[in-house]
Amino acid sequence: MKGKDQPPSGRRVSLRDARRKEGQDDRREDDRREDNRHDRHGRRNKREKRPNRNTLNPLLWKDVMAVFGATPGQAFNANQLSKLLDWDEPRAFGEITEVLKVAAKKGLLDDLDKGNYTQPVGRAEELPPRKRKRDADGKRGKGGIIGRIEITRHGKGYVVVPGQENDITIGKGHTSTAFWGDTVEVRYESRGRKKYAYVSEIVKRAQDLYVVKLQGVKDYAFGIPGNRHIHRDFLIPARHLNGGKDGLKAAVRLVDWAHSDDPPIAEVVKIFGEPGLNEAEMHAILVEFGLPYGYPEEVAASAEEISGEIDAKEIAKRRDFRDITTLTIDPEDAKDFDDALSLRKLENGHFEVGVHIADVTHYVIPGSDIEAEAKKRATSVYLVDRTIPMLPERLSNDLCSLRPNVDRLAFSAVFEMDEQGEVHDQWFGRTVIHSDRRFTYAEAQERLKSGKGDFAEQVQTLDGISKALRAKRFKGGSIDFNSEEVRFVLDEQARPVEVVIKRMVDANQLIEEFMLLANVYVAQRIGKGKGGKPQGGVYRVHDKPDPEKLSTLRSFVAQFGYKMAKVEPGKAAQALNSLLASVRGKKEERIVAMMAIRSMAKAEYTTTNIGHYGLAFDHYTHFTSPIRRYPDMMVHRLLQHYLDGGDSVDTSTLDGDCAHSSEREKRAASAERASIKYKQVEFLSTHLGEEFSGTVNGISSKSLFVEVDGNRCEGFVDTSTIPGDLWRLERERMCLVGQRTGREIHMGTAVRVRAVRADLERRELEFEWLGT
Repeated sequence: MKGKDQPPSGRRVSLRDARRKEGQDDRREDDRREDNRHDRHGRRNKREKRPNRNTLNPLLWKDVMAVFGATPGQAFNANQLSKLLDWDEPRAFGEITEVLKVAAKKGLLDDLDKGNYTQPVGRAEELPPRKRKRDADGKRGKGGIIGRIEITRHGKGYVVVPGQENDITIGKGHTSTAFWGDTVEVRYESRGRKKYAYVSEIVKRAQDLYVVKLQGVKDYAFGIPGNRHIHRDFLIPARHLNGGKDGLKAAVRLVDWAHSDDPPIAEVVKIFGEPGLNEAEMHAILVEFGLPYGYPEEVAASAEEISGEIDAKEIAKRRDFRDITTLTIDPEDAKDFDDALSLRKLENGHFEVGVHIADVTHYVIPGSDIEAEAKKRATSVYLVDRTIPMLPERLSNDLCSLRPNVDRLAFSAVFEMDEQGEVHDQWFGRTVIHSDRRFTYAEAQERLKSGKGDFAEQVQTLDGISKALRAKRFKGGSIDFNSEEVRFVLDEQARPVEVVIKRMVDANQLIEEFMLLANVYVAQRIGKGKGGKPQGGVYRVHDKPDPEKLSTLRSFVAQFGYKMAKVEPGKAAQALNSLLASVRGKKEERIVAMMAIRSMAKAEYTTTNIGHYGLAFDHYTHFTSPIRRYPDMMVHRLLQHYLDGGDSVDTSTLDGDCAHSSEREKRAASAERASIKYKQVEFLSTHLGEEFSGTVNGISSKSLFVEVDGNRCEGFVDTSTIPGDLWRLERERMCLVGQRTGREIHMGTAVRVRAVRADLERRELEFEWLGT
């Protein structure tokens, strides 16, 4: 942490001030951090002190010095600087003049007379570096606290420390050169009887690249972050613009940021194009979440060299299912077919059901460049208009894809079952299959409905067994979240012309149940060695719900007249299923289901098996999608290792890959949501001025969030614009209360709104309140 010798306070109209009214993406998170900040015991953290406003503005100081730093040797006066920095207040000239005088006195600038100042070439480099704050004994202490920092748009920080209940609050000006999401080291310094936390070191950056909009200023530019979590603008000298022009959207890399009172210096590494255009925005989303948008040429070339021929020797090593009826059922637009089902009736009246999964690890060899890239990506990424595959397309869409009417290599879990879904025997191993038919979900659903068409008997038989499996699963405590997906019909320019809500039907559930079945039995096989002795494995786990979140859910649903019994977190499944069943088909179903999901923990990959609470399985893993998930490849290799009689593996060699895969999965999910949000905004941008019915699905002190009925587009209403009262947030009841009338607006309230603004760059919709 550094000393405070920069001039503080005063107000300016900065670039960030000028767009503050627009900058309302991530509004939920900012409102939560700024207005509703509590530690995890519910106590409110102390608000930071108001700065002294009788001295100069530190932000103005930084920007003025940034201009000189970017253009050494060039002279500026106060009038020129006020125009460059968009200062439009009457006192602008005087405040900038004072900054210039102070900087000259400190020796940072040369006074050229007549109000002109310059920073000679090399002057900045000659200044001594600031000293880092030291512990009381004058030496840098050991044992700083490591955590991940979140920084509000006003510069206040909160460090989330694994295993620690309360976040560490970092005052404004003490977050050093950290950005949101960075892993940082935190230390404390004493001031009188109090201790204050500060960021002492950036351990690891959360992002390599940052998405910005270029704002040119003569021979340099500012990079204005699109992600509002990034609380500082970037300064991009002319030598680092690399063809970037004013107004374009680009990706920049942080080049230097020595001290927090200096601007972060960046260079342009990729120009996306005009903001608001589909290609520019989709590429920007991928970069924003640290995801790839292309495939390395050398890796793709390696994949092209892989032979597609299956020789007789390889077939001889495998169990042959090519003469057994085999089907795939997938979405209409699917290209990578991970899984297939085979079915035949046995002489004893039972059925043999084969769950056949693409044998990716036959083609992807450990140590290869394809393996390294797959591990790095860890997952395929699904945006609205494109898929960014984990594997090169030669593998994902061709050799590994279980396409119809061609022989394919598979890794299979084969079950002997009866019509009641009871498993009488199981077998695991490598196979060769030949898919007879590729069904879409709609086509399979038609077979179930009509009983007519090719392979209708097989589809109906599989459906009957899957329904028995599903009934047993829910009886065992699995939680029934009736999920749905937002899909878009796009025109040739990838513009949304229709929003479609996809709901699970029997054909979806058929596939789901057999995939779950395979995942459970594979998890049991890799987890239990000879004599039932535990052995190292990779699991997909889901912890028990947080008791405080269950309590919040119970209070919330009481507003709708539903009673949810107080239960222990490990025994909440029955109460949750009862609640979800009671709201099914009612207007509050979506909002209650959303809050119930929020009460649950997040699933993750780990080598420590704690079971999967949501599915009510003691053993669960991911085996069925190796084309798009790296953990499934890990599980395939583990399963083969144990089938070959191998000893228990050292899980320490797997822990890092599990953690990395979990983190990449979260990024991919965030990017998918961002692309959906972008298309929703784009869709409603053609309906500005129109009125809609909607439902309140989020509340903060500053914003009311409304989901439009029918198309699921979400926007916000500024609470200060809701007429008839002044509104305050009641956190416990999650509602707004009118201070004069006592009128209340709750989550789930049906409302009328008008679409008034659609900001494609920020993926944000603004509504006008029309009433309830």
